[in-house]
Amino acid sequence: MVDFRRCVATLLALAVTVPLAACGDDRKPALADPALAAGAAPSASAASGASPVTESTTTGAGPATLSVTPAAGKKNVPVSAEIGVKVSNGEVTSVKLTDSRGKAVSGKLRADGSAWVPAKTLKTKEKYAAEVTATAADGSTTTARTTFTTMGAPGRRTGTGLYLFDDHTYGVAMPVVVEFNPGIRKADRAAVQKRMFVETSPAQPGTWSWTSSGTQAYYRAPQFWQPGTVLTVRIAVGGLPTGKGYHGDRDRSATAKIGRRLEMKVDNASKKMTVVKNGKVVKTMPVSLGKKSTPSSSGTMVIIEKMAHTVFDTTDTDPVNGYKTPIDYAQRLTWSGQYIHSAPWSTYAQGHRNVSHGCVNVSPSNARWLFDRTLVGDPVTVKGTEDKLDYGNGWTPWDVSWEKFAAGSALPVPADLG
Repeated sequence: MVDFRRCVATLLALAVTVPLAACGDDRKPALADPALAAGAAPSASAASGASPVTESTTTGAGPATLSVTPAAGKKNVPVSAEIGVKVSNGEVTSVKLTDSRGKAVSGKLRADGSAWVPAKTLKTKEKYAAEVTATAADGSTTTARTTFTTMGAPGRRTGTGLYLFDDHTYGVAMPVVVEFNPGIRKADRAAVQKRMFVETSPAQPGTWSWTSSGTQAYYRAPQFWQPGTVLTVRIAVGGLPTGKGYHGDRDRSATAKIGRRLEMKVDNASKKMTVVKNGKVVKTMPVSLGKKSTPSSSGTMVIIEKMAHTVFDTTDTDPVNGYKTPIDYAQRLTWSGQYIHSAPWSTYAQGHRNVSHGCVNVSPSNARWLFDRTLVGDPVTVKGTEDKLDYGNGWTPWDVSWEKFAAGSALPVPADLG
């Protein structure tokens, strides 16, 4: 007997195109849509040019020189505006931004000091006043001021999604995944990437990498996250120009935690899965993988979603030979429909030969054991099959080397980061 697959439309029409040759459905889980994280600290460099303002004051001797943007009186400024700063002979010690009613806007200076980023999207058609103070080495201060007015609501918007939820715990291979619809062109990716902020505690620097279509960007570090890491993410693209007259639909953010380290390693030669927790083997179990006509993909994948009970339905794509079958303890690995799941019909083959349509078949008891212990974001490595995992068919940033992954960044990546 064999197991089953399902091929249905994705939640968002954003994912890269991948072959549908697997056992489960091809639907995506819901995207996170958390409330904005006020005060999330940016960590990338700014993207603003500087034009001198018309008003500045200085106290003391040996002053710093200072200019800020937007330029004084500028109108139709995007609501993603930052207060750009150019300073010499000193450093910025204070930034104040207020709206037309005098209400203060919170924010933080970028790590490189090039701009001050508001903690949330600014209001449309609103007048703002900014005051920036720089202090020189001798203690003297220079203050620059500017006012600007934001634009109205944009006509065309880039839809966004974030695969991360507040207060959730994920596996050590959980990438930060952002989607864009329509995709971001290469010429516009650097400006967008500069507004995609990730903080980790403890610190584990990483980078973004774009898929070729520009519909997805992944963020990861050179190695799996350390257990206990806290991820604080802000995709601050609300109102940001994204190219061709489009603007980002809204900011998205989440704060989540990384749990213990659990890895699943599947070897086609032995037809076994080895489960490793915090560096120690805790269980091995027989498996049956995809038969030669529908092989399982070899590569490093990540558990994308978990369903205790579901139905694999192929009748919509194969009305003649299609079928509907209930499945227990299904854990998705690819968008094309490869899962780890309970397969009582193939227990006779598990550990001996491959009979599935691409899924990792395990016994009901082993499927339940795994399901009770895994997290979304846990890594699953399959080796020795006839097929190689397609990049983008699931959360695949760990299936390539760090060097290849970093090459997909739209911004320079420090050479020593790896």
